Amino acid sequence: MASRMTSAGVLSLALFSTLAQPSFAGGLDRGGYNIDLLFDQSRFSAQAAVFYVMPQRELKNVRDTNTRSPLLGGDGNLNGRPNHADDTENYAVPYLGLKAGYEDFDCLLDYSEPFGAHTNPGINWAGANNNIETKIETHNYATTCSYKFDVGPGQLRLIGGAFYQEVEGFKERLVSTLPITLGTGTGVGRLDLEDNGWGWRTGIAYEIPEYALRASLVYNSRVKYDSLSGTVDLTQVPVVPVFGGRVTSVFGEAEAPDSLELKVQSGIAPDWLAFGSVKWTNWSVLQSIPLCPVSTKGRACTSSSPTKLTSLDLLYQDGWTVTGGIGHKFNEQWTGAVSLTWDRGTSHGYGAQTDTWTVGLGAAYNPTDNIEWRVAGALGVLTSGSSGVLVEDGVTYGNDVSYDFGNDLVAAVSTSIKVKF
Repeated sequence: MASRMTSAGVLSLALFSTLAQPSFAGGLDRGGYNIDLLFDQSRFSAQAAVFYVMPQRELKNVRDTNTRSPLLGGDGNLNGRPNHADDTENYAVPYLGLKAGYEDFDCLLDYSEPFGAHTNPGINWAGANNNIETKIETHNYATTCSYKFDVGPGQLRLIGGAFYQEVEGFKERLVSTLPITLGTGTGVGRLDLEDNGWGWRTGIAYEIPEYALRASLVYNSRVKYDSLSGTVDLTQVPVVPVFGGRVTSVFGEAEAPDSLELKVQSGIAPDWLAFGSVKWTNWSVLQSIPLCPVSTKGRACTSSSPTKLTSLDLLYQDGWTVTGGIGHKFNEQWTGAVSLTWDRGTSHGYGAQTDTWTVGLGAAYNPTDNIEWRVAGALGVLTSGSSGVLVEDGVTYGNDVSYDFGNDLVAAVSTSIKVKF
């Protein structure tokens, strides 16, 4: 058995370790789901946190590979534009949580934004026919409760909960260069989408508080967006395409992925704690999301369907995130942690989400027994790769643009305040 902890301050390092490293993971991940506040030893606690992430992904050697005239069903030749672009935008992710406990029951109410994306290479690059700007946001409202009871030298905790999730987003791309030639319109098309759905979670944990030992395994279900709806705005595009010159209501369906996460921590010496986690996220449920005109409801809407007006092509593979770290209590007021995270990229030949390596540092300050302030930072590498043609289920994607990207930096900071009583 590991050495006993000499102060309760180290017992909170598991929660602190999560905030010690702001996340930049694959897929649409912006930290996923976090229920660590549920394990807080206080009867009541409230926490507010914000992460600010600064990815620096730069695309280069960009080549427009769909150069046919719009009159022949193409987008036009963009190879006279710059062959490089800054792809990613900085973003902030908030978190709010309130935990209450009574005897062996604990419940957590929290708000988070687990998934999202924002790329903004602009219109002046050779891949504008693929993307000008894409932004996706989610809002998640969750209730999670647990019941614990004695088993052996520690306590076994059973966990369950539900969450309501909203999603909204848009994508703009250059549909046709013809308006530029004719001097009418911009040629830019815009897709807007929104929906909401419900999910649930279940899990189990085993804790021996006097040794700061805890192991938890939590599963979060998929969220079905089976009423995905929105519009395709082609009012800036000439009437040459069938739906050009107007706004068309569209429908479709998608799913936010399910995930399974194992977290382990243990005291390894007086005032020292080791922690680690492994998370699998089922990003492969998001491939191509076909969108069809509402007027065609009742007919199949698939990636190869003749009724498809457009699609949101993601083509993700499953994500894996592995983290390990060490925490230390310096005195009654200060604790610190360092962590290393590897995240397997969800892109595999289409897109720019390759493997990420990140080092995180953080500190927690307790001016009183009831207040805890945390600050953390992270620096990582987005590994190199390329994007081009990819064939999935007999359908060809990525034949509009190809590009490369090198090893790029990502930086992040976070801060939080927790009040407990």
